[in-house]
Amino acid sequence: MFFGLNNFLKKILPKRLFYRALLIVAVPVLVLQLVITIVFFDSLWIKTNKGMTRSLINEINLFVEVYDNKKIDKNELKNLFSLFIDLNIEYVNNKSFSSKYNERIFSPIDRTLRRELKSNFKLGEFWFDTTSYKELIDIRIKYEDGYFKFLVPRDRVTSSSARIFALWITVPAIIMVIISLIFLKNQTRPITNLARAAERFGKGDKIEEFKPSGALEIRQAGHEFDKMRKRILRHLNQRTEMLSGISHDLRTPLTRMKLQIAFIKDKDLAKKLAEDINEMEKMLNEYLQFTSSSYIEKDEMFNLSELIDQIVNKYNNQNIKKDLIPKAYINGRKNLINRCLNNIIDNALKYGNKFEIKLYKENTNLLIMIDDDGPGITKKEHENVFKPFYKIDKSRAESKSSVGLGLSIASDIVRSHGGNIVLDKSKMNGLSVKIFLPV
Repeated sequence: MFFGLNNFLKKILPKRLFYRALLIVAVPVLVLQLVITIVFFDSLWIKTNKGMTRSLINEINLFVEVYDNKKIDKNELKNLFSLFIDLNIEYVNNKSFSSKYNERIFSPIDRTLRRELKSNFKLGEFWFDTTSYKELIDIRIKYEDGYFKFLVPRDRVTSSSARIFALWITVPAIIMVIISLIFLKNQTRPITNLARAAERFGKGDKIEEFKPSGALEIRQAGHEFDKMRKRILRHLNQRTEMLSGISHDLRTPLTRMKLQIAFIKDKDLAKKLAEDINEMEKMLNEYLQFTSSSYIEKDEMFNLSELIDQIVNKYNNQNIKKDLIPKAYINGRKNLINRCLNNIIDNALKYGNKFEIKLYKENTNLLIMIDDDGPGITKKEHENVFKPFYKIDKSRAESKSSVGLGLSIASDIVRSHGGNIVLDKSKMNGLSVKIFLPV
């Protein structure tokens, strides 16, 4: 039971902390206002209006009874009631009115007026209208061949205290909500800033010195994030410097070996040695590329379709098919996306003869799908191939001069843009690489 209730609350509650906190503040205020309003209308306003309406109907009933007295001057009686009781009275002779009065269903004024008239007069002997006049109420009482028409000020049957009460209860509530909005905004802003900083850092953006703010717990989380950020940056810098140093140290003897190969008379041996040296240089380049996958590059708006078109045209291969939407603008790091696509296309051409690349929009993402006719990758290896230096088949990898970093670099680049990369079996019985990038 509690589990189901918990799931229900998760579905209906807002996702953002700001709106959840606002609900915590607003709901008690609204409930309290509702209770106070109900109590006020039930115990004060309705009873007050009932008493005022009853007094008015008694005055009208008194007028009709006195009007029957033959000794009373009719005009003088009208003037007295008009002067002292504020009743505008007119007698309409030889005319009748509809037995159905214009009562509003949800109007407490109309409901109270009907009940009081019914208690003093028979059905069909009275009629009223509370809507035709802005400040007056039209009440008609049947008398002989005609009827009396009473135009009564609206404030004779309803108290103005309701407006005052509504003003007093609404204005403080609005002020409380405004104060709550300002307070909650100030409280949630540090959390939002921390989340944005973490998102930017996760994407590889350069973050200046982060200054935590807000409540003690939020500042503590901000300080811990800043410490973690500095440790990660220090580790990445150390890794980059170490591999750069190793690469530099290895390039010098490799260069000497290239020069010495020229003096070897055995051409077959020289060719094999040159291939080995080239493979070693390629491995060094891939290592350096992997370490620089967090290369700091500013985001820019560019057409992804044009970038893919440039990459594909560079290969000048007739076995490459493409199906691209003309305009697919994305805000990201162009050079990194270029590197990602080159790594995947290189793999497709390395292990297959032809491939097809598509680009289209799917919901809120741009989807790049690259299908090849190669041997493919088994489903159980789909997650492993994104690990650095992982090789499915060592003998195959060595024959193709691979160190197992291409897909790992591509995955890091895609995820740094807030996207996702998944593998599947292609319609060409090879590998299908799907890249989702948010727009």
